[in-house]
Amino acid sequence: MSKIDQIRLMLAEEPKDLLLNYALAMEMLTAGQKEEAVEQFDKVTDIDPGYSAAYMQKAKALIDLNRRDEARTVLQGGIQVAEQRGDVHAMDKMEELLRAVG
Repeated sequence: MSKIDQIRLMLAEEPKDLLLNYALAMEMLTAGQKEEAVEQFDKVTDIDPGYSAAYMQKAKALIDLNRRDEARTVLQGGIQVAEQRGDVHAMDKMEELLRAVG
């Protein structure tokens, strides 16, 4: 059984588990399932709109999918979230990626 399948089984019991949802999105990225990962990161931010890492990883997936405008929008939202939470490290990383995207 793949890691993705294992996480999905756990999510069947705990569908709102933030870390399991994030882990599923990351495994999808690793498996090259970028479209699915983008959707899964949306689930993560639905559960916790303040989870900064989800914005960064979603933006990276969007960039890989050549959806740069969407990535910029996600990064701008993520920067605001990180700033509100006082997460300077996440804010700096997202600003850096935003500059690289142009």
